Amino acid sequence: MIHILAEQNSIFNQYISEIRDIQIQKDPIRFRRNMERMGEFFAYEISKTMAYKDVITQTPLGDAECKVLAEQPVISTILRAGLPLHTGLLNVFDRAQNAFVSAYRRHHKDNSFEIAIEYLSSPSLEDKTLIVTDPMLATGSSMVLAYKALVGKGLPRHTHIVAVIASRQGIEYIKAHMPHTNYTLWVGVVDEELTAQSYIVPGLGDAGDLAFGEKL
Repeated sequence: MIHILAEQNSIFNQYISEIRDIQIQKDPIRFRRNMERMGEFFAYEISKTMAYKDVITQTPLGDAECKVLAEQPVISTILRAGLPLHTGLLNVFDRAQNAFVSAYRRHHKDNSFEIAIEYLSSPSLEDKTLIVTDPMLATGSSMVLAYKALVGKGLPRHTHIVAVIASRQGIEYIKAHMPHTNYTLWVGVVDEELTAQSYIVPGLGDAGDLAFGEKL
């Protein structure tokens, strides 16, 4: 199942506009904060799909019947670009465990590249709800490789894949190459073009550089 948040009118669409805006992008604090706020939106929408349990909460005046999450998810991100988005989800699921995957493009002399997984830190994922975030879903290969690395820590009961901007090709790659079908894809907006260098157009540029500065 695929959910595209920008298909409904909400303030979320303003944040999409701002992270794309070449002038607003000059302010890295605002870029990070907008990514964080969109993570909070995604978390709220995902929370509607999760299981809840009834509890009795004591107030100063009596007892109240309330519903709380039956269990906490595990939130994972692909370093480094995913950190602000990850923070937004963690603001909402503030008792969640966390996992981190380091993936990078290993470039070759012919301008081709492959995705390499360098580092993984994760709790057990066996029978858990896993949320994997990356602001840009370009080719989709980083997300699939990250997922395959994560399930080495146990098979999640369900996985939510979160991306702010996705290419149409990336979505199709996910659908064709995810090794398990128990996942839901949450996307902010879908762009139709992917360049030969695997950049999304119009996209927004390099999310990691915009959030944290250019890298060598």
